[in-house]
Formats: sequence, structure tokens, C-alpha cells
Amino acid sequence: MPWTLNSERPIYAQIIERIQLEIISGHYSPGAKIPSVRDLASEAAVNPNTMQKALTELEKTGLVSSKRTSGRYITEDVLMIQSTKKKIATDYINEFLDRIKQLGFEKEEIVELILQLSREDET
Repeated sequence: MPWTLNSERPIYAQIIERIQLEIISGHYSPGAKIPSVRDLASEAAVNPNTMQKALTELEKTGLVSSKRTSGRYITEDVLMIQSTKKKIATDYINEFLDRIKQLGFEKEEIVELILQLSREDET
């Protein structure tokens, strides 16, 4: 999947989100080695220092860990990955609800609209 970064938000924050999504979606398996800073920076077309900053922040969360001479690895803590996935999904849902309520929808209307769209997706 190509990297789509914009200048409206800090690049390192967008990189963090992208790597988190790759972890929680299974692109990177628990315990998997991730590419080097240089390789990721090249792939994302960003400065290696920016990529380093993003990976350092991910290490602080525990999703990524560094092994001194062999690189960085995804956590093997499946519960942490699932918890991160749930938190990100909750954030997305809350953002969606805030926006749709601004359009004047009530809770019941939102639920009905989601159910209707879901049924349409199944066909």
C-alpha cells in the first residue's frame, strides 16, 4: 500500500498511525521484524530522522521493540495489539458519531442508516 502523507499534520504522527494500522491489521505479525529505518524512510519518501522519531514513539507504546544489534520487532503481546485495535476503532467511531450528529441525526437514525448501508453491502 503506497504511503499517503500530507503536510497538514506532522509527518511522524502520520507514520505512527500507518505503522499501527499495519500492525493491527496483520500486515506485520506479532514478533515480526520490521524493515530498517532507512528502508522504511525510502519507501515512505521521508527523511530517516523523521522515521526514526516515529519508530521511537512506537517503542514508547510497546507495540515495537528494539533489539540492539538485530533491529526492531513487533510486540508478541497479542492482547496489546487487540487493545490498540479496539482503541483506534473506538476513536474512529467517536469521530464519526460527532460528525454525523452535527448533521442533525439522532441516535436511532444513525443506527438505522448504518443497518441500511450494511444490508446494501451484503447484496
